[in-house]
Amino acid sequence: MTVAELKRGQKAIIKDVSSIHIPLKLLEMGCLPGNAVELLQVAPFADPMYLNVNGSHLAIRRETANYIIIESTNE
Repeated sequence: MTVAELKRGQKAIIKDVSSIHIPLKLLEMGCLPGNAVELLQVAPFADPMYLNVNGSHLAIRRETANYIIIESTNE
């Protein structure tokens, strides 16, 4: 499962990140394995996605979200 598949309000834990396809800035802001991620909102036409990653609020493109592998926490 990837961040791009999250539903609004759903939480998960980041399991793996394809650092080749992820901008360094996102890694610096907390998109790292083991960190919690929650989908807060999705813009019209489903792009970008507004996330809470370990307390940091980020907006990322759905294309980038496809490279962040997660595991659902069932919350």
